[in-house]
Amino acid sequence: ELVEGSEPTPKFVYELTDSIEDKIGKIVRTIYGGDGVTFGAKAKKQIAQLKEWGLDNLPVCMAKTQYSLSDNPALLGAPTGFTINVTDIRVANGAGFLVCRTGDVMVMPGLPKRPAALNMDIDSDGTIKGLF
Repeated sequence: ELVEGSEPTPKFVYELTDSIEDKIGKIVRTIYGGDGVTFGAKAKKQIAQLKEWGLDNLPVCMAKTQYSLSDNPALLGAPTGFTINVTDIRVANGAGFLVCRTGDVMVMPGLPKRPAALNMDIDSDGTIKGLF
């Protein structure tokens, strides 16, 4: 019945026309249950640049620890009464969104110092080596 019923109406956390700061704040309060957000000096400078470039209407993706809804990996689970600190904001222009880093997190692609691709090769007869 649910599949064949009326089409659901999504409820968005923020509007694309909201400021970058408001989008992030709404994510922190609505989804993570936090009290608010602070922006480091680097993030503030990047926000100003993104506004100048006209990229402030892009959706936001948060990159944070997987251990907590906060940005503190020691606050396990779903803590309350926390503030998330945005340290860096990157543009994923091809994907069409902004990536907000909170703390010292690795964002994709997370390659090792020596990627396995460096050990791969194809012989002149088409034999592939170094896959496994």
